[in-house]
Amino acid sequence: MAGRLLLRTCSTALRLRSHAAAGRPHRAMSAMNGIPTDEEQATGLERRIQQALKQGKDPYSTMKAQPNSGTKADPHIVPCVGSKRLVGCICEEDNSAIVWFWLHEGNAQRCPSCGSHYKLVHREMPH
Repeated sequence: MAGRLLLRTCSTALRLRSHAAAGRPHRAMSAMNGIPTDEEQATGLERRIQQALKQGKDPYSTMKAQPNSGTKADPHIVPCVGSKRLVGCICEEDNSAIVWFWLHEGNAQRCPSCGSHYKLVHREMPH
């Protein structure tokens, strides 16, 4: 009796599987012209970043900042959403202490320890 039940269950499962496989079309990579590129597959935030980078913009500060000399004529640029920001300056390469100071919007300001100049630039949020 258990053998008959097991045989009927297996045959029903095989029959259903063969009908289901025949009903749906087989999709292969060659049918979709190969593997999609990153641009075709990107969605959401990643897609917005890729489109902005194509236009030459950097909406979420994903690219490396441009190096500045830190002089009064060419200060380090600090992007900010508000009107002031806390900045940390490592005055020397081998220094283990960080000099923290508030940077306010307007003219370039100096680090109180080493004299490097920093300028706050207002930046709108991209979203």
